[in-house]
Amino acid sequence: MKRNSPLDSPQTLWAIVIGFLLIWFYMLGARTLVPTDEGRYAEMAREMVATGDWITLRLNGIKYFEKPPLQAWMNALTFELFGLGNWQARLWTGLCGLLGIALVVHTGRKVFSHRIGIISGFILGSSLMWAAASHYNSLDLGVAAMMALTLCGLLLSQRVDATATEQRNGMLICWIGMALAVMTKGLIGIVLPGGVLVVYTFVSRDWRIWKRLHMGKGLLIFFAVVSPWFLLIALKNPEHPQFFFIHEHLQRFTSNVHKRYQPPYFFVAVLALGILPWLGLLLQGLWSGVKNVNSEFQPKKMLLVWTLFIFVFFSISNSKLIGYILPIFPSIAILIACQIESSSSNRLRFAATLFTIVGLIGFVYGLIARSKMTVIDAPAVEIALNQAFLPWLMFACALICFGGFVSVMIAPRQKDTALVSLAVTGFLAGQILMLGYEPWGQYRAGLQYVEPIQAELTTDMPLYSVGQYEQCLPFYLKRTMTLVEFPDELSFGLEQQPELWIPKREDFVKKWRADTVSGVASIAIIRASIYEDFLKESLPMRVIGQDSKRVIVSNMTSPTPTKAQ
Repeated sequence: MKRNSPLDSPQTLWAIVIGFLLIWFYMLGARTLVPTDEGRYAEMAREMVATGDWITLRLNGIKYFEKPPLQAWMNALTFELFGLGNWQARLWTGLCGLLGIALVVHTGRKVFSHRIGIISGFILGSSLMWAAASHYNSLDLGVAAMMALTLCGLLLSQRVDATATEQRNGMLICWIGMALAVMTKGLIGIVLPGGVLVVYTFVSRDWRIWKRLHMGKGLLIFFAVVSPWFLLIALKNPEHPQFFFIHEHLQRFTSNVHKRYQPPYFFVAVLALGILPWLGLLLQGLWSGVKNVNSEFQPKKMLLVWTLFIFVFFSISNSKLIGYILPIFPSIAILIACQIESSSSNRLRFAATLFTIVGLIGFVYGLIARSKMTVIDAPAVEIALNQAFLPWLMFACALICFGGFVSVMIAPRQKDTALVSLAVTGFLAGQILMLGYEPWGQYRAGLQYVEPIQAELTTDMPLYSVGQYEQCLPFYLKRTMTLVEFPDELSFGLEQQPELWIPKREDFVKKWRADTVSGVASIAIIRASIYEDFLKESLPMRVIGQDSKRVIVSNMTSPTPTKAQ
């Protein structure tokens, strides 16, 4: 250990932790919810609170069986305690992000060393993708945190110096983690850890690990957690098991049913960007898990198998989204921490140099984009939003260059200080980019139209969404909408409840005209291209708000006097 290391100073570490937590929690509420995931999961929880039904999940009032309920329950509980709002909708994912960081710190300390635990926390907390996903209301970070609980429980229980009690308790934590992962996102919560264990058994030849899993108690706990809801929802909704287990798992993995195809190398780019500022240490960290150790249990090899198996699993899947590989970030963080602790400062300097180059490329890109922004063929509002984002991008990249350069210069003399500099810079740059995206987030969510709509919307007034589904406006308006000609992800639910939508545009037009004649006020949020078609049909419409994504209209020539409660 080096003298005057920030990692050895409790005062310095506490100052960093307090500053980190202040920014972490502030950022939960600093931005508008962004479609699609954030609006979807916030609205599902809002409807859960509004209806009092905590068994059958609904989106826009329609049965929604794609995912289990844990995150909706946690969001709904937060809404019950603190009311509706942006930070409330993100609180669960924010806490899950912190849980993952705390787990790698504790596990790194117990399995390897005190310093490796602390370094693991710095790496995971500053990784661009982990920090960003922790401030985004989706299921991916939640399931990653529950799988981190699984992984860390396994590592703690199987370590060589674990007592019998520690081994049992660690494995019970592991089983609870798998159960909570299943309750967050489905069967991957047990399929992925199971696959990892099988592969690890073969590559390490540690056959006796199966005797140390406490499988009897573990399975009892697992089914005690997952069974009640699955039984209750199947009793209330007999159609649920087939859709959830066959369509959402088997078909989703083996086909492009959700039209989310990406090439097999898609996650290579995602990981390269997501692990910044530690990309320069990624391959070396993974390589450190290849070597055999003279012990019955090989934790680095388990971490490597966990990382590679999950990465390959999602890479060969026919359905890919960026957040799918988040469960490998805790394992990578510990492996990189082990590599940093056992290597010279030159490798940390390489990572800092690479990070500086990334920042420089981003800054130059910002300069070029700013000069060419006016000639881009895009709606004026979107050009303006891009122009507003560029200063934030350039500031974040300048900060990256500064922090990376400082780390390069001081690493030979103060390796730990260089590490802290890299982590702090990476974390702050990521948060700055998220803040800079806020105008875009407001535009995508349609936040600027909430007040104009609320000024006219009465409690029982029909509210339509034509040719699209606005994922965030229902949450901010505290209202569901009647879908027109656009079932999208709600197709299965609408098959069960066809009365909740209008499948054909012509039927909507007839009803809109009839309500206008009858004096029944209505509001519709219409896809811009469909609005042009309605103009040609001389449909009675008074524009409330309009942009390149949507047009909001009323069928009344003047605003209604009564405001929605």
